[in-house]
Amino acid sequence: MPDYLTTDQGRRIAYHLTQGEGPAVVFLGGFKSDMQGTKALHLQAWAESQGRAFLRFDYSGHGESSGAFTDGCIGDWFADASAALSLIDGPAVLVGSSMGGWISLLVARAMPEKVAGLMTIAAAPDFTEDSMWAGFTKAQKAELMAGQVALPSDYGEPYIITRRLIEEGRTRLVLRDPLPLPFPVRFLQGTADADVDMSVALRLLDHAEGPDMRLTLVKGADHRFSDDDCLNLIVASVTEVLARAT
Repeated sequence: MPDYLTTDQGRRIAYHLTQGEGPAVVFLGGFKSDMQGTKALHLQAWAESQGRAFLRFDYSGHGESSGAFTDGCIGDWFADASAALSLIDGPAVLVGSSMGGWISLLVARAMPEKVAGLMTIAAAPDFTEDSMWAGFTKAQKAELMAGQVALPSDYGEPYIITRRLIEEGRTRLVLRDPLPLPFPVRFLQGTADADVDMSVALRLLDHAEGPDMRLTLVKGADHRFSDDDCLNLIVASVTEVLARAT
């Protein structure tokens, strides 16, 4: 069973915190994903084997946390992540998957003192604007402006995209303004990712500023980035970030 914290906004956030030495590793999941995914559980098992503090959690409207998915937006989930980080002593190494990559960049920009290092997996910064809104037809944009639009998903039920998600997302963009990342950073990206194009990873690498930043492309890896080779690379990258952070 998860533990729960209540945010300043009154949302109940489910989490699992593994005690251990710091810096803690914090996993930030993707859009409509949850903390029970392969990558999160694999990292927890690794952290436990190393005696390393580890945190995974569900944003509001995701997994076991309170709220409806369609009520949420990037700013809400950023606030949830910020609240979850209050469970950690000292700076943490953030591991952001897909949308969690965007959220982790928002955390790094807003509270760099809480970040010892950063790793992203198929990071999707600014996706509400550059992928969703930019990809909508005229009819879809009209439907969205009237309230919401349904998008097909490879992962089950259609995604209901709300006007609030798109409009609030415009206030959270990270690829338009300076993005200093003054700590070790590793970006991982599959070349066969159908959800986040490889060009996004290259744009992020080009845009962000920092003294220790690398992008690793894995030929043939898809968005799930969860086969054995990818999971081993995730652990190796986290280990490298931790070594350089401490």
